[in-house]
Amino acid sequence: MSAARTGASATSRRRRHGLGALVVILVAVGVVWWGMPRLGLIDPADTESAPGTPVRPPSAAGPVPVERVVDGDTIIVLRDGAEERVRLLGIDTPESVKPDSPVECFGPEASARTAELLTGRSVWLESDPTQDSVDQYGRTLAYAWLDESTLVNLLLVAEGYAYEYTYGVPGVHQVALASAQDDASAAGLGLWGTC
Repeated sequence: MSAARTGASATSRRRRHGLGALVVILVAVGVVWWGMPRLGLIDPADTESAPGTPVRPPSAAGPVPVERVVDGDTIIVLRDGAEERVRLLGIDTPESVKPDSPVECFGPEASARTAELLTGRSVWLESDPTQDSVDQYGRTLAYAWLDESTLVNLLLVAEGYAYEYTYGVPGVHQVALASAQDDASAAGLGLWGTC
């Protein structure tokens, strides 16, 4: 009888340990999920949208008018009465106006598409806490939004006018940008079908 009791006791302990491990895992998942918005890993306002679909955060500054487009990934906006040069975060377009550099394949097309999207328009600028606020050339680093759901940076990648570009640490929209690049490349869109 004591052998049976010992076997039942061991089984009971295993069940308690298994249940305890399950509780620990569920608590850990809950803590991580609860903490993700607070760490900037997900935007709480984005929970109703489709997975991977960015939504303009309330912290985006704007609207600010676009004064002109320099090239595919650089624009000049008018903020507080002064011109501000903005480098679009998370992307890179082929060169079209860089001094002492040749015009790259699809550079003029990328510049033209950015001009088509932004000329005469206003944008909201989203900074990225994982990135510097200004680059080595003094340009503001930001994502540009046309409205609540149109992220210019993402649109340029999705249409094949830009590459996803990670400098050091992945930015807040890196996953969406990389996915859009994979889709554009697979479909041979823009520079993927030309260069």
